[in-house]
Amino acid sequence: MREPTFWALTVLASGPHHGYGLIREAARLSEGRVMLQPGTLYAALDRLGAEGLVTLDREEIVDGRARRYYRLTDAGAKALDVEAARLRASADAARAQLATRKGLGPAVAMGPVLGMGPALAGGPA
Repeated sequence: MREPTFWALTVLASGPHHGYGLIREAARLSEGRVMLQPGTLYAALDRLGAEGLVTLDREEIVDGRARRYYRLTDAGAKALDVEAARLRASADAARAQLATRKGLGPAVAMGPVLGMGPALAGGPA
């Protein structure tokens, strides 16, 4: 899963968002490391909609412009869960290798995966 897709699904896991709100929340959750561009985001949302991972929740008119809110589907939640587990396993493997390199022995749980909230990283919510 590409990073823009991961962050779009991550944001939508908490509830419906419109495009600009989704961009801001992805930046906040990633502590500024991810700055989704509107063109990238809307292309991803179109693709995710076609794949059944997100759906249009509602549309509002704000200042004469349509504001579309998207929400995560059950299939989207499952895809996000699978990807979060894959990222966690990758990070754990890297930490184990680093611990061996440093002569520290087997790696132990070291807290949340960098850039993910505790729930996504496998820690307490």
